[in-house]
Amino acid sequence: METNTKILANRFREVILNGTWVVYTNYKAQLTGLDWQIATTAVESLNTIAALAQHIHYYIEGVNNVFRGGNLEIRDKYSFDFPPIISQNQWEEFLTKFWKDSEDFAYLVEQMSDQQLNEYFVDEKYGSVQRNIDAMIEHAYYHLGQIVMLKKLLINKTY
Repeated sequence: METNTKILANRFREVILNGTWVVYTNYKAQLTGLDWQIATTAVESLNTIAALAQHIHYYIEGVNNVFRGGNLEIRDKYSFDFPPIISQNQWEEFLTKFWKDSEDFAYLVEQMSDQQLNEYFVDEKYGSVQRNIDAMIEHAYYHLGQIVMLKKLLINKTY
């Protein structure tokens, strides 16, 4: 029988790295091989694909820091503040880091005990560790839907 932490880690991997169960795709499938110019093109006032991917990565990286024993240093007000991506190489470097940090996140979750899932995440006001992992997964699916729609609009030039 799988532990709750293994189940959560695999749910996280599904949305970011390799799953198709919930929405038939994942971030890696949508972003791998995508031209940086498409990823950075704005459709009206909407966030770009690159900005949405960087936004999700920002939270993954910040929570990884906490899971490794560090402080909670991320802030919502900075979660869309990134330098512009200006080349395919820069885009590919970001994606490589995104995939690695995502796998690290899943690994760190797997290493937890089920008891740790019930502990507070940093502070009581943030709820339990499990609640925050669930929120990470739900947040990732929310923005994945936006990425899929933006990609269709941009590739089909229907905006």
